[in-house]
Amino acid sequence: MHALGLEHSYARELPAACVDCPPEPAPAPRLLFLNADLAHELGWSLENLGGADAAAVWCGNRLPADARPVAQAYAGHQFGGYSPQLGDGRALLLGERLDRYGRRRDIAFKGSGRTPFSRGGDGKAAVGPMLREVLIGEAMHALGIPTTRALAVVATGATVWRDTALPGAVLTRVAASHLRVGTLQYFATRGDFDTLRLLVDFAIARHDPQLREAPDRVYALLRAVVQRQASLVAQWMNVGFIHGVMNTDNMTLSGETIDYGPCAFMETYDPGTVYSSIDHQGRYAYANQPAAALWNLARLAEALLPLVADASDETSVREAVEQATRALDEFHPIYAAERLRGQRRRLGLLSDAPSEDADDAALAADWLALMQAQAVDHTLGWRLLADAAVGRSQPLLAHFREPRDALAWIERWQARCARDDATRGTSPAARSASMRQASPRIIARNHLVELALVAATEHGDLQPFERLLEALRHPWDDSDEYAPYAQPAAPEQAAGYRTYCGT
Repeated sequence: MHALGLEHSYARELPAACVDCPPEPAPAPRLLFLNADLAHELGWSLENLGGADAAAVWCGNRLPADARPVAQAYAGHQFGGYSPQLGDGRALLLGERLDRYGRRRDIAFKGSGRTPFSRGGDGKAAVGPMLREVLIGEAMHALGIPTTRALAVVATGATVWRDTALPGAVLTRVAASHLRVGTLQYFATRGDFDTLRLLVDFAIARHDPQLREAPDRVYALLRAVVQRQASLVAQWMNVGFIHGVMNTDNMTLSGETIDYGPCAFMETYDPGTVYSSIDHQGRYAYANQPAAALWNLARLAEALLPLVADASDETSVREAVEQATRALDEFHPIYAAERLRGQRRRLGLLSDAPSEDADDAALAADWLALMQAQAVDHTLGWRLLADAAVGRSQPLLAHFREPRDALAWIERWQARCARDDATRGTSPAARSASMRQASPRIIARNHLVELALVAATEHGDLQPFERLLEALRHPWDDSDEYAPYAQPAAPEQAAGYRTYCGT
């Protein structure tokens, strides 16, 4: 396979943080998915990606000439318990590519076989979970939420064993980087502060080059990651996304969503919603995600402290903890402001005047409480509010058991909208149009995702997957073409729904 312009700054600058490792051969590779839009973004044509040999290339049988596959080392807190060594047990970083916009992007395999970090696992992945990663990642991208994305999925022709026999697959993932909170934890725990310092330098060069000369660059990096994660989680919350496995090895320094295992979009609005089959205590329930993110960021701060504090000097340690705490204290104000900004857009409120903050936050909170009390679908509740903005309230009210309660809230909301109209000269029609660009009509409905994955896995039929993927790439579309993808699951389909991590 010809070269693809891959570079290897991670392997070159951080040799202690990775191990060279080849992918395992696939017996009968077959291309299931190739992301033409992402390939173009990376500066490649589909022919560049292997043409007729694409299946062999993107399962690892014929690597690009300039690929250097390495497994990355990291640790992590998993559901609160610390594992000092995790690492890429079934993933390989092939290299990095500067895309059309000058951004450095990681190109990595997932499911390509055992590595030195596999811990007894088979290092493989199955078709269903890899296609799920395509669907959810592309849905998030279309919604404008920072995310890793899938470039390709190849069925390997091998069988992987989970609860049952499943067809194997390799996914190629593209990310701003694969640096995680757990990457820094790995070296902090080992007392390898030289490599930890190199990692900080690498992360700043990759994601925050403006901080290179900052006198407090370690704290500055922490603040930058806090800001990115606060913004990311606010966006998750506004679309009803539940990650499901917010361990520190699944929190990126880049602020991208990573690892679409037991994730799902909430249907009926309920802050306690948990879909993950392995989250028995609800640690990562929908409403707990902001607190979980802050907890993870505190672990990042702990990993960074050895670089700024002299452990033998009590005053030095105290001052370092105080500075790190100030950085962490920025999370909730940023999160609250980002969440409210998104909610204002969804409510059709154009003013961002600070004087409106308390009233608008209460208005949004009361709307969510109303949807919860009357078991309204989260996505439809917000979307149909755009119809109510132009006087068509009946489609929305039909989803409420007690429409009078909803009507009272609508009257209060309309009075707030009138204030904007009086000061900004806006109109109900303009408001409704802007609301439709803030509240998606189409999300990755769980029952539709499952139908598509079952068809692909059990019957080799990719058409349901391809049709759903096309709909997810048009989340704001009101056309009849995508109407079937906007409907919630029947109650019997939604009841007890669970997602699985695929390992």
